[in-house]
Amino acid sequence: MAPALTETASAPQAFSYDKPSRSVFPDGYKTSGQWPPIYEQLRPYSDFPKEITGQTVWKAEDYTNNPERWTHRFSDEETQQPGEAADAFMASGMPLTGISKERFPLPKMEEFLTSLRNEILDGKGFLLFKGFPVTQWGNHKSAVAYMGIGCYLGYFVSQNGYGHVLGHVKDVGADASQIDKVRIYRTSARQFFHADDSDIVGLLCVARSLEGGESDIASVHNVWNTIQREHPDVAETLTKPIWYFDRKGEVSVGQEPYTRQPIFYIENGGEERVYCKYDPYFVKSLKRFSDVGVIPPLSKAQEKAIKVLEDTCVRLSLHMILEVGDIQFLSNLSVLHARTAYRDHAPPLPRRHLMRLWLAVPETEGGWKLVTPDSKHQKRGGIQVNDTPPKALLDAE
Repeated sequence: MAPALTETASAPQAFSYDKPSRSVFPDGYKTSGQWPPIYEQLRPYSDFPKEITGQTVWKAEDYTNNPERWTHRFSDEETQQPGEAADAFMASGMPLTGISKERFPLPKMEEFLTSLRNEILDGKGFLLFKGFPVTQWGNHKSAVAYMGIGCYLGYFVSQNGYGHVLGHVKDVGADASQIDKVRIYRTSARQFFHADDSDIVGLLCVARSLEGGESDIASVHNVWNTIQREHPDVAETLTKPIWYFDRKGEVSVGQEPYTRQPIFYIENGGEERVYCKYDPYFVKSLKRFSDVGVIPPLSKAQEKAIKVLEDTCVRLSLHMILEVGDIQFLSNLSVLHARTAYRDHAPPLPRRHLMRLWLAVPETEGGWKLVTPDSKHQKRGGIQVNDTPPKALLDAE
């Protein structure tokens, strides 16, 4: 029987990361995506520490002339096991999105990778591996081995609206001036100090640029201490939930095109550590909404805060250059990172190319206790648009 004329199509369901279809998400977990904080759990500026102490408060001079404290060169023996595991995984015919600890056994490395995970989450928050044999292995095997190692640090989350769980930091010709539409990692423009929307970020260097594209990192807690001493008014502004973050069109059903949140937080329980969620390109790209009065424009206090935060990070930063075969792992909660602008080689030489992982560590498995509704979810954070399936491509699209 034909439907009655008064019958209407079912309204699309609001986004949910619970109970995803295994036909779309083979491991049973869906990236939770960008969520505003639980506002009643936010802490006022008066609760924030005046000074943070501990190993997360590192200074660049502690490491600049001591590379042995933050770099680890892979030996041939250390690359043998992930190389063999990658060969076995590729021979199985399993898609790269199906990789997991169970499907990528590393019995000789597991203890070391667990200690690395702890150092990233609860220690200084960064480490640089050297000597990953990407030239010898090629992009496919390198990607499998890299993602296999990543399984021991966290859960892969989608990095964009395409569902990429293996990202590619590469200039694809996007216009960096269109910051309301374009993600800067797809350009050669400078990236100011920021944190990605995951607990851990990994970058594997596959090809270097002709010049530029160098990395800088800064301790969030050293930055906080410095701003507290020098600009307490700025510190207070950074703790207020008055900052709007652009979703840049990567929006699911039922979600607003932006979130409202602070930049500095205190954990919801646990050790009550200070953490940071920030990217100036996502804060400065909302003119299309502020011009029509949907959200307020940045105040003078906010503009000052952005400048002070960036200038402080630059002043306190540790500089590093990623060579081919280097892997940088960083905490996105206790470390802010940046990149200089770069210029690529002329063809036929390859363009600068970094393979990127965003890894989630839920609070139930040792992650920080975030002030968001997805804090206990295995694949918290990231960017998820409706039921876009995960993808792990070997190059940028």
